Amino acid sequence: MRVCFQLQVKQDRLEEYVRRHAAVWPQMLQAISDAGRRNYSLFLREDGLLIGYYETDDDEAAQVALDADPRTAQWEAEMADFFVSLEGRPDQSALRLGEVFNLESQMAALVPTAD
Repeated sequence: MRVCFQLQVKQDRLEEYVRRHAAVWPQMLQAISDAGRRNYSLFLREDGLLIGYYETDDDEAAQVALDADPRTAQWEAEMADFFVSLEGRPDQSALRLGEVFNLESQMAALVPTAD
């Protein structure tokens, strides 16, 4: 399962947000991995638009695991103030984006033609 989400980082917090994500706490990295998220990336535009992407076998289970994991509480609490109009934990309150195209899926669906 591929998951893409959108958040808005406060303009006055952009540099600190980037700095904090240049060296995420090792225990937070491990908690994300242990929850089943992989291939996780964040992309940030100059105006604060943040797009996140990750893959997981079960997103609901990953959310529950992160919510229950004591390693995530302090990180999530510190990150919450970086975002505009956010209620709750950033990873649970983010706007999810629907996937409309995936190259690998469409390539796999192609039926080879006989010559």
